[in-house]
Amino acid sequence: MRKTASSPINPRSLDVQAADVLREQILSGNLPPGSRLLEIELSEQLNLSRGTIRSALQQLTYEGLVVQYPYRGCTVCGLSSQDAWELYTLRQALESLAARLAAEAITPTQVELLEAALQRIMQSAKQGSWSELADADFALHQAIIQCSGHRRLQQQYKFVEQQIRLYIISSNALHLNLDEIAEEHQRLVQAITSGDADLAEQIAKEHSIDGPLLIEYLQKMESQKST
Repeated sequence: MRKTASSPINPRSLDVQAADVLREQILSGNLPPGSRLLEIELSEQLNLSRGTIRSALQQLTYEGLVVQYPYRGCTVCGLSSQDAWELYTLRQALESLAARLAAEAITPTQVELLEAALQRIMQSAKQGSWSELADADFALHQAIIQCSGHRRLQQQYKFVEQQIRLYIISSNALHLNLDEIAEEHQRLVQAITSGDADLAEQIAKEHSIDGPLLIEYLQKMESQKST
């Protein structure tokens, strides 16, 4: 019997897989800020070519999780107080607009989508899992952006979403009460699904209340390093 030729592997898929692995290691803290990312070491660890690793690192650089230095390779980025301020203000603007637009034209299918995302947050808070809560938090806000129906808003959010994910993880780490985080999201989802656009926009703006706390914390850390 004649053997059927196997489907060729798409090299780009390996780039994506490598970027996924490294991204999760960065966001989980396994690769903390300042960690050097050397192509030869990563290619040996992941059993991939250096070219594939190079493409993955370029993607993470584009996402703002990695910084490339000429002749020195790549390093994992951290959040500075300026980074936190920019992400706080940008996130507040994008997500409050998305919440208003979603509430104005909410559909039964979108209600189900948001309620399912909310349940994941509630369950994570109940289990006391910080990492699961951060992932669920990010997923809910992605869902709200999707429900906005605003293509250009979605494109702009996509550009910074991994940095926003890092911001959410850092911000939630300063918040001692998981139940309060869950309750804030519950209020937001209820406002959107009930079609109350004004309230949804207001809650989305207030939802970023931990932003100033994170900025202040990072400013103190930077001040300590400079002394």
